[in-house]
Amino acid sequence: MIYLDTSVALATLFTEKRAPSASLWAQPLVSSRLLQFEIMNRVYSRQLGPTLVADAIALVNGVTLLDLTNENMARALKPFPVNVGTLDGLHLATMHFLRENGQTIEVASYDRRMLAAAAALGFPLVEL
Repeated sequence: MIYLDTSVALATLFTEKRAPSASLWAQPLVSSRLLQFEIMNRVYSRQLGPTLVADAIALVNGVTLLDLTNENMARALKPFPVNVGTLDGLHLATMHFLRENGQTIEVASYDRRMLAAAAALGFPLVEL
């Protein structure tokens, strides 16, 4: 299972040069519900119209989203091995929750801090 970071989703939606190959989207993808909020916030802030909004909704609908529960939020309240931002910490806590519940997780991200934190926590990284 691949944990999808917002940076990868946005690179795809905004057709950046670093967007992942189409094969990524054929894999089982999971993320925190934060992904939905982060994507829609960025899409609406760019005011690029209803087609991009529809594309964003379709992308999000292809990802299994996990709510921020008390159990996985408890991990976010503990320190991480490297300095992370608030939202990255919540994503990492969700990854930790999945792993603690028997899931094998690989991380897909373009964010250097997220990649460093995920690697420090022992998560394999997807080569994009």
